[in-house]
Amino acid sequence: MRTREDSVHPGRVIREQARRGARSLDSPTAYERGHRGPAGRTTVSEAGGGDSAAVPPAGHAPQQDDDLGQTLKVAEDHRRSTRRGRTRRRMLQAGVLVVVVALWWLVTALELVPPLYLPSPGAVWEAFVRANTCYPLAEGSDRIICGEQGYYLWGHLLASLQRIGIGVGVAILLGPVVGYLLATVEWMGTAFEPYLNFLRSLPPLGYIGLLIIWFGIGDLSKNWLLFLAAFPPVVIATINGIRGIREDRIHAAQSMGANRWQVSTQVVLPSALPEVIGGIRIATGFAWTTVVAAELNAGIPGIGGLAYVSGQQLKTALTIACIIVIGLAAVALDALIKRLGGILVPWYGKA
Repeated sequence: MRTREDSVHPGRVIREQARRGARSLDSPTAYERGHRGPAGRTTVSEAGGGDSAAVPPAGHAPQQDDDLGQTLKVAEDHRRSTRRGRTRRRMLQAGVLVVVVALWWLVTALELVPPLYLPSPGAVWEAFVRANTCYPLAEGSDRIICGEQGYYLWGHLLASLQRIGIGVGVAILLGPVVGYLLATVEWMGTAFEPYLNFLRSLPPLGYIGLLIIWFGIGDLSKNWLLFLAAFPPVVIATINGIRGIREDRIHAAQSMGANRWQVSTQVVLPSALPEVIGGIRIATGFAWTTVVAAELNAGIPGIGGLAYVSGQQLKTALTIACIIVIGLAAVALDALIKRLGGILVPWYGKA
């Protein structure tokens, strides 16, 4: 015999279970009761049920904001520390300069050294100003001359910079190309690297006479001298930069389908560029020190030629002024190349 419970219709059982499930959803769970907000709202999304993520309590800043604020604070502290360090370095350098000039002035004021050998800072400044202005040939004379040796001092400097620009510029154009060939073509590197090192070891004064015989006493021989002085450092720096590239970078590019041109322009060149720029800095400095040697013969106009001629005429103050200008120009050139290097390879030294 069937009982009452056995005769219950299946649809009625299903409806009863559905009502029980709805009541259980309407009633808060233990998790929801413990995570209601200040206004009595649950922090669990009703749409997602138990699978939804918990929302942080209202009124509390997310952890990401705290981390971002801490990062910004560290970055700001680093910038302040960098500025303070830069200021301290500049103050130290300025202090050393003041001390050196003061000692120089003291030695000349006490006449510990004759003015012919060491003129005072004031005399050097007067010679510098005189070389950049027009003045009477003699006291009471109506004849006016400008500068020294027919040119202003800045005109001599521009002439030397022009020679440097031609000689070093051609070396910068040809050096990386030759260095790339010597580094990538094995037989060329084996054949020509010994002669490159031989040329690098020669002092410029060793072949300036030969260049004058070949190309004359004009600017062409000077440009050749500066080119030969700057060319080897650029080539050697390029060779070292290319040979120092990690092979896995090249293999990774080739595995992704890069051809030889793409590997050269997108892997080899960016990787070797810091070394090339370092070689250009060395080459420019070496060529600038060769200016005096290049302008020993018919070097007017030229800052090196003016320094040489003024020394022969015992114009010590003007000679020292020329030396100071040569040094400042060298520092400015190096700073310019370093700045350009920072723009072209901003990632260098930060990996």
